[in-house]
Amino acid sequence: MAAGRRRGWRLWVPDQHGAWAMLLVPFLAGTLLAPRPGPAHLLLLAAWLLGYGALFHAQQWLRLRARGLRAAGRHARPALVLGAGCALAGIPLAASRPWLLAAGAAAAPFVAVNARYAWRGRERALANGLAAVVPACGMAMVAAGLGGLGAGDSWRPAVACLLYFAGTVLYVKTMIRERGSRAYLRGSVAHHAAALAAAAALSPWLAAPFAAYLARAAALPGRGLRPAVVGAVEVGCSVVLLGVLVAVG
Repeated sequence: MAAGRRRGWRLWVPDQHGAWAMLLVPFLAGTLLAPRPGPAHLLLLAAWLLGYGALFHAQQWLRLRARGLRAAGRHARPALVLGAGCALAGIPLAASRPWLLAAGAAAAPFVAVNARYAWRGRERALANGLAAVVPACGMAMVAAGLGGLGAGDSWRPAVACLLYFAGTVLYVKTMIRERGSRAYLRGSVAHHAAALAAAAALSPWLAAPFAAYLARAAALPGRGLRPAVVGAVEVGCSVVLLGVLVAVG
């Protein structure tokens, strides 16, 4: 029975493992860079993660519903329950800080793009992945603003996160779903080269990690690494990015 309960809870947790770093690194960067991090950040984190879970299940429901599959029903309850939890955590924050509603509205078009791709059964499309990156990285500015850091100081870490995670979408495709595609490899390397230049312009301290990201994008595709190894490398790269962003302020 206990094993069954564990399996049941696992069905509620999104299985997009690569998304967790994208959710947490910008949030943590904004929180740790803010001059006044506090309990409100815990509510924001709860709303953020619960909202992600609710959207994941809602999109799965859309994808399966569009095909008339009864399996869609198993995503309805997690979407509703997690959505309610997101509201419980988020409403007190929004009531005291109405600017958070504007931040949510700014993310809405990207969520709509993700929903459209889910309905069409094309969640793995490149544009869909890139659309998900934008609001996730924008969370760096939201978390920083919640702690008293203005947009004039928080946009740089948000852009650094955007450069990195957009590159990750491309790079991971060259390692797994688009393995062997010369077009994807060229696109990934070109993005990482441009990201290196842009990141160095944001801060010279970012040049070293982004040079390493470019090297891995150019050298690792075609080496037959297992998905678990690819994921572990990306976790390490994400931690390095977070450390540099916090260290250089």
